[in-house]
Amino acid sequence: MLAGAALVGAAPAGAVQAGTAVAPGVRYEEFDVQGAKGLTHVHLLRVDLSDPHVRLDLLYPGTVAARAPVSRLADSAGAVAGVNGDFFDIDETQHPGVEATGATVGPAIAHGVALKYAVPKGQRFGPGLPPGTDTREVFGVGADRRARLDHLALLGSVRTPGGPLTLGGLNQYALPENSVGAFTSQWGSVSRVRATCGTDTNRAAPCSTDTYEVTVRAGRVVSASDTPGGGAIAPGTTVLVGREAGAQQLRKLSKGEPVTVRHRLVASASKTAYRFALGGCPVLRGGQPLAGLDGKTAAVRTAVGIADGGRRLLLLAVDGGPAYRTGLTIAEVADEMRALGSQDAFSLDGGGSTTLVARQPGANTVSVRNHPSGGAERPVPNGIGVFSTP
Repeated sequence: MLAGAALVGAAPAGAVQAGTAVAPGVRYEEFDVQGAKGLTHVHLLRVDLSDPHVRLDLLYPGTVAARAPVSRLADSAGAVAGVNGDFFDIDETQHPGVEATGATVGPAIAHGVALKYAVPKGQRFGPGLPPGTDTREVFGVGADRRARLDHLALLGSVRTPGGPLTLGGLNQYALPENSVGAFTSQWGSVSRVRATCGTDTNRAAPCSTDTYEVTVRAGRVVSASDTPGGGAIAPGTTVLVGREAGAQQLRKLSKGEPVTVRHRLVASASKTAYRFALGGCPVLRGGQPLAGLDGKTAAVRTAVGIADGGRRLLLLAVDGGPAYRTGLTIAEVADEMRALGSQDAFSLDGGGSTTLVARQPGANTVSVRNHPSGGAERPVPNGIGVFSTP
């Protein structure tokens, strides 16, 4: 039994179970899929966004640099179902003495509020990206209630007495070289040192030796330090962290000087305003798999598919139980999502993170429907929550 949720045993490989209604506009199914490495078992949520009572939003623990099991995130938010989300900073063995932040790779928006931006491509955790894609890719739902794949860009600036500075990051575990990043109360209490480690092309590169941090409160510089700090950031306070050229720019600021920080995430493809978005990896666009998808490495995976012009969604999780852990390749995930009716599809974190939860009929809490490959739910930083209001 998993802490915080009941684990519902999946059907043995070879069996097919009829779908069941989780809530109005939300349906759960499980079935077998024949992959190149053998038969595997998958779990699926069908979500009807054309139903006015159904919506999606980000599941997260309340701060960016924190983790919790999907079942706990779903129940805390009142979701009827959900899956795990983006890849994240889980291991910092390359940087002795630096703690892993648990923060995700890509952008994140919850309730229409931008929480974070994307790390440089070379700082990404997770399998290789398809050619032509990067860490700014998102799956999201706009104010028009349509689901889409998109890119998000950070538009941010720091107005100082000496002139404006361009903001290169927002609440992310790795800042671009020579940049200035902003950290807010949404970051959490985890140390900000990791943001100055690695390079734009090498996650394992040493931490920068040229860093500077400035704390801004009520529009004024209140403190500064040569080393990024940690601890919770109070609401209304912004901590600016600079590395290399960014650090040199921040050193020009003095205590008491006026500083204004502005930032927002904008959609570069659709120009829509997103109510919810999270990062991952596109695998299917316009009904066609992306070029260069891996067709050799089978694994336990999570994915989301978009159908009917963004009005219907398919949330898929491959089962990680020992009896049917053969998994699917990324190329097979794209093919399966297309076979299920998706025009676009997006791969999320997999392996031990893969978790699909849904309420049983009459229940007020969710149950874990798949067998997590680690034997229990892995705490994750975010996920996709499905909400259905009577």
